[in-house]
Amino acid sequence: MPRIQRFTLGLTLLNVVLFVVLILSQASPVLGRQTELPVLRGRGLEIVDAQGRIRASIRINPPSGPDSGSVETVLLRLITERGRPSVKIGSSERGSGLSFAGPTGTSETYVVLKAEGTSAQLKMRAEDGREQIVKP
Repeated sequence: MPRIQRFTLGLTLLNVVLFVVLILSQASPVLGRQTELPVLRGRGLEIVDAQGRIRASIRINPPSGPDSGSVETVLLRLITERGRPSVKIGSSERGSGLSFAGPTGTSETYVVLKAEGTSAQLKMRAEDGREQIVKP
């Protein structure tokens, strides 16, 4: 067999082997031999709907300013299709809280559950101004 034919045959066999290795490495997750997935790391996360509107976010909010007395806070927000953040969960070294806001068009309907320092409270407010605060 001439030298050029042997070289071409060898190169073709090498390409076939590389192709098979590539296919098997891509098929591994499909065949159930998936290894542990890596951790997703970042400074924030936003989930958007089909129209590109932010519907959920996780962020780390820095302190407002050195003299404001505020602290760094982690905040999860769930947002309605009209852009209203209706569920919030926040946490900082000072405390944590959970709030549920009424639907779009309301401004005074909400529920807030918070633990701050050594105290805790549940505050419920209706649009008509009625309010109830529960403390231990």
